[in-house]
Amino acid sequence: MIGYVTVGTNDMEKSAKFYDALLAELGAKRQMEGDTFIAWGGGGPGLGIIKPYDGKAATVGNGTMVALACDKPETVDRVYNKAIELGAKDEGAAGPRGDSGFYAGYFRDPDGNKLNVFCMG
Repeated sequence: MIGYVTVGTNDMEKSAKFYDALLAELGAKRQMEGDTFIAWGGGGPGLGIIKPYDGKAATVGNGTMVALACDKPETVDRVYNKAIELGAKDEGAAGPRGDSGFYAGYFRDPDGNKLNVFCMG
């Protein structure tokens, strides 16, 4: 159902470096880019960074989160650890959540956008 999501950035270079390395862990590559945006994809929904159209500073949406699907807990661990290595802020270490088989790790990118990586076991 979701085609792509974008997160705002105030530093294209820093954000692009973060997402190039992070999304490579999931097999995604840059698909499109312009002066104010870059989009990555890997066969499913895409993720992009963008400078806001109105020219104002990008801000973080309270309660907004992008969830990146993984195939297994080991992939969640690898991608979560890569995010932290790249300077992301921990928002909940990778591990099981409840007893439903949901396994996830939560973090904030360099601009403060909240993401998670997850799989269903």
